[in-house]
Amino acid sequence: MSPMASRDLDIVLFGATGFVGALTAAHLAEQVGAGVRIALAGRSRSKLEALRTELGAPARAWELVEVDARDASGLRALARRTTVLASTVGPYAVHGKEVVRACAEQGTHYADLTGELLFVRWSLDEVAERARETGARIVHACGFDSIPSDLGVLVTAERAAADGAGTLADTTLVVRSMKGGLSGGTIDSGRQEAITSRADAAARRAMSDPYGLSPRRSEEPSTGRDRPSGPVATLRRLVPVERDPASGRWSGPFVMASFNTRIVRLSNTLTDWSYGRTLRYREVVDFGSSPVSPLLAGGMAIGLGAGRAGLAYTPTRTILDRFLPKPGEGPSAAQRAAGRFRMEIRSTTTTGARYRTTVGADYDPGYDGSAIMLGQSALCLAFDGERLPARAGVLTPATAMGDVLVERLRARAFTFDVEPVERA
Repeated sequence: MSPMASRDLDIVLFGATGFVGALTAAHLAEQVGAGVRIALAGRSRSKLEALRTELGAPARAWELVEVDARDASGLRALARRTTVLASTVGPYAVHGKEVVRACAEQGTHYADLTGELLFVRWSLDEVAERARETGARIVHACGFDSIPSDLGVLVTAERAAADGAGTLADTTLVVRSMKGGLSGGTIDSGRQEAITSRADAAARRAMSDPYGLSPRRSEEPSTGRDRPSGPVATLRRLVPVERDPASGRWSGPFVMASFNTRIVRLSNTLTDWSYGRTLRYREVVDFGSSPVSPLLAGGMAIGLGAGRAGLAYTPTRTILDRFLPKPGEGPSAAQRAAGRFRMEIRSTTTTGARYRTTVGADYDPGYDGSAIMLGQSALCLAFDGERLPARAGVLTPATAMGDVLVERLRARAFTFDVEPVERA
């Protein structure tokens, strides 16, 4: 394991000149003092110089490193110099493998914004063992994918344990409100996964398995057995819309649920199922209780399904690409300032106790919010090491940083509030 004390950089931000990369750099410039050693890295030195100038005095001494995502030797040399490497360069399955491999080999902590299940699966298969040997914490999903979900379930499980209320059973994250857009990079990642899944049967199996990220798959629940059949059951799977009989509110699918739920389940497995062997976790969007609510929920379900299918085929992908945002594009500062998100995690424990956890922030989730979450993750990995869980390898935000990152985000006006719910 490379001694961190010998490294001349604390944090390297790779992909700093991209849209979210620049927002992350700006957040770091606001947060750190002169003694924090930061470098901005990317393919174009001229763009890096322009960004450093734009950041002003706080970044004046930051080093600039010109390196390409395919330059394995250059990435190893860079990883050897720094305690943490944070990356915003996606799609990660295309541009992230050499970066992660370099960090695992050099014992360098790593954080990214990926929402790509296949990339995380590759990381678990290919570099997890080496990262454990070197002491590297390889932490994926350090943005809106999937910190609100991952840390929200963590604090819920911790509260239930502290109350002696058992472990988690039925647990649902409900998106109550959200304003903000999906970044072009996120859409490009989805595009690449759709293409890969269509061409690769193993990738399709991994994408369809709710426990597809588990490194101990044989110990997880089986899936697909005793699943209801028939036209009604098939329709419910294709258009997953439901009405809560108690509140009369309708819910529909959440675009990020497929990835987020697997990250939460991975956190449970990596902690020897500390959330509970009976955890059943899902994520939905609240569409309200008006007469049009079921139509909105159904429209979302159909739209998401059509979008995924459309990205997998060249003719439809060509049409969609004309309208979808491109990588590197993003909303104006005024549009981002109006962003927000609020979620509720509702959980029943093995003792029948019920909890409601509110997770939210007044930031655009895919832009400023994700930049803050990634920036604070990098700072946490760089400077809070003695307080972090004693784990290495390919980890999740909850298993790598846990409550320490929750504290950091609360200090930046993020909400993680857990309260018991009285039984009816």
